[in-house]
Amino acid sequence: MIIDIHTHIFPPEIRQDRNACFPSEDAFYRLYSDPRACMIGARELVDTMDAEGVDRSVVFGFPWRSADRFRQQNDYIMEAVARYPDRLIGLACFDADHPAAAEETLRCLEGGLSGVGELAYYEGGITEENLDRLTPVMDVCREKDVPVLIHTNEPIGHNYPGKSPNTLSQIYSLAQRFPDNRLILAHWGGGVFFYALLKKEVREALQNVWYDTAASPFLYDAAIWETAARIIGADKILFGTDCPLLKPTRYFREIDASPLSAEDRALIKGGNAARVLGLTV
Repeated sequence: MIIDIHTHIFPPEIRQDRNACFPSEDAFYRLYSDPRACMIGARELVDTMDAEGVDRSVVFGFPWRSADRFRQQNDYIMEAVARYPDRLIGLACFDADHPAAAEETLRCLEGGLSGVGELAYYEGGITEENLDRLTPVMDVCREKDVPVLIHTNEPIGHNYPGKSPNTLSQIYSLAQRFPDNRLILAHWGGGVFFYALLKKEVREALQNVWYDTAASPFLYDAAIWETAARIIGADKILFGTDCPLLKPTRYFREIDASPLSAEDRALIKGGNAARVLGLTV
């Protein structure tokens, strides 16, 4: 089974008039003000999955500041999952600093979603104050035994829309703060997995962390697949595309051309995600 752990879909109201969201949603403006920034709905995603050979996709929207907007978005995700129960797996998404974040988490899990994500701190990094406010959400997810997917990115290199000012120390503090939660760090965890080579502390602190590969062909040399597998193990890597940013075929070419074994490639393409999500394959 091939599972894409990282895709975005939006309700028709937002797709048809994204400009209406810009005045009150600075981060959304940064990522989607360019008309070339593609936005799709559930039907378009399933069509892409069919064309690209993906069995199931994990879907979510955007971490809106507005409670009305993130509830609208999450309602759409719940509707999409109900419409395509054998294809789509939904996560609840919202501004994790919002006072209603834990309440929304519980509402969405009771409504059929399978976890939380992609939470993001696009404008200020991941501070200790952010982690304090995130704690009630993580408490709910730990109690319900569901994963949490959080946007991270490499703290050096070129800038691009959606690149947050997070640091490696902040990403590491996130894992340290919530050791009993199943954490998925987007975009290879910003490279924090490299420090699992340290002899003390880090590998243990990251033991409940997985890394998705969203946007990898844009960001990293194809050697990242084998390198990451050697450092943390292929069982910690989750195939994710950031679709519609990139289609799965772009990733499959790199994975299949890598020195990884057929068994490891199968784990990355879906076996690991099935385990993290509690699916039967």
